[in-house]
Amino acid sequence: MQPDWCQEAKAGIVVCDMQGIILSMNDMAAAIFAKSGGRDLIGKSMMECHPPQAREKIRKLFETQKPHCYTVESRGVKTMLYQSPLKENGKFMGFVDFILILPDVVPHLDKIHWVKK
Repeated sequence: MQPDWCQEAKAGIVVCDMQGIILSMNDMAAAIFAKSGGRDLIGKSMMECHPPQAREKIRKLFETQKPHCYTVESRGVKTMLYQSPLKENGKFMGFVDFILILPDVVPHLDKIHWVKK
């Protein structure tokens, strides 16, 4: 079960377990994946949702248990996907995928004051 803020976030949020089984998704994620089944994907393996070439990348993601980020454009919509390891008390529990719809132009800041190098 997701906390309330997940429903109201302006991002698709999908949670899967250590085996890649989809545990939950918010309304935006269900809408994004509507043509693939939407909420009916809950309880299914995320591997089944990806083409063969992507499955190897997903396997490596689970092996390394490290964050992964990429952008993609589909039908004129730019999207950033950020896949974050889900941990509880330091133990790997799966991944949380954040799907962000990007504007046409994304400002880039060369410096931000709260980050020290």
